Amino acid sequence: MVVGDFAIDLDTVVIGTGPGGYVAAIRAAEKGQKVTVIEREFIGGVCLNVGCIPSKALIEVAHRYRRAKESSEMGLRITGAKLDFKQTQKWKKENVVDKLTGGVAGLFKKHHIDVVWGSAFLKDDHELRVINEDHAQTYTFNNLIIATGSHPVEIPNFKFEGRVLDSTGALALEEVPKELVVVGGGYIGCELASAYANLGSHVSILEGADRILANYEPDLVSVIENHFSGQKVDIYTKAMAKKAEQTNDGTTITFEVAGKEKQLKSDYCIVCVGRKANTAEMGLEHVGIKIGQKGLIEVDAQGRTSIPNIFAIGDIVAGPALAHKASYEGKIAAEAISGSKAIIDYRAMPAVCYTDSEIATTGLTVAEAKKQGLTVKKAQFPFAANGRAISLSSTNGFVRLVFESESHVLVGAQIVGPNASDLITELTLAIETGSTIEDISLTIHPHPSVSEAVMDAADLAMGLPVNI
Repeated sequence: MVVGDFAIDLDTVVIGTGPGGYVAAIRAAEKGQKVTVIEREFIGGVCLNVGCIPSKALIEVAHRYRRAKESSEMGLRITGAKLDFKQTQKWKKENVVDKLTGGVAGLFKKHHIDVVWGSAFLKDDHELRVINEDHAQTYTFNNLIIATGSHPVEIPNFKFEGRVLDSTGALALEEVPKELVVVGGGYIGCELASAYANLGSHVSILEGADRILANYEPDLVSVIENHFSGQKVDIYTKAMAKKAEQTNDGTTITFEVAGKEKQLKSDYCIVCVGRKANTAEMGLEHVGIKIGQKGLIEVDAQGRTSIPNIFAIGDIVAGPALAHKASYEGKIAAEAISGSKAIIDYRAMPAVCYTDSEIATTGLTVAEAKKQGLTVKKAQFPFAANGRAISLSSTNGFVRLVFESESHVLVGAQIVGPNASDLITELTLAIETGSTIEDISLTIHPHPSVSEAVMDAADLAMGLPVNI
């Protein structure tokens, strides 16, 4: 470690290069700032390297594998379909993750963004120190954006080691487990459970609440539960995970349900019970940055902390821990540093769970709208009546629109079914622009497409259903 180093002067500094950090850095550079990013592990952060992107790659392989084995009713009798999981992992790394992270590195180079490797520690409101294995260096800055993300929560008696894995370890397995236990039935746990079930694992989910995917409405979740039942995924609700015992060959998970202690043997145990903000051991207390509940940094509508030249975005501030939320906030923070009056102001924040089938929501539910004093109605159209969904042999689920009774302005939407992750964007835009159900009904949708279910739901809302 270098002692007594001379400080290097910087302009705008971004700590973290995940979807919030790298977007903030690029937008700040586009607005004329000289930007330096500080990264302790890998360009692209958790999302691009060990989170959102590789998980969706694994989910896609799993989905294709299952479809290959279950297409006989279409006349496709595929024999001898085999999974080379090591090749899957190689493809995921080289053709997906490396391509995207390399793209971000290329964008940094294009925008003359410097990269400093190491962990950042704040000394005061204009100075920080970066430490890595080789040395330490002090830097001064004019403006700072903190985008350090979050990490998986570890629970007692389930230390992440050996065959007890967090979500990162779950994505890096070199084999498909025959038996797999997933502790936590949130969206990450259910996505991984769905993927490995499609790949051939027998999966057991342990969820402490009275149902899985508790952040989504029950009728959306019931579609997923029915699919899990068909995949022979066992779901234990109101289950308290107590301990994990390991051998060289597997794990024994002890849990309690309905007052009785039970055990499950598995090859691996994946723990997905939430994530915690990366705000500790950064020196925030030396600067006087206000920290609220759950270790989250308090910010204003531009992402500005209690220190005027320091901003925070993504998982370390209040709101859902979503990559696209972080990116949105990163743009706002970069604009604010450049003198813009841009503020965080959205009516709808989409959220997606990439199970089979997908769940996607945006805006308000009926219950949330009523809590806000709105008088609303809903219209729900099933994919079972959609021609494209039928041709895809994917008819489970529905599109639901929530709209104001008098004005017919759309305020929310929920989808469970095929391509929900893509369909939700149209409805998010509709909410953001104040569109009515008539606007959606009169928007020409291509035929045949699953997007027609959105139009059909709008027709139904108007009392003029055509296809149901």
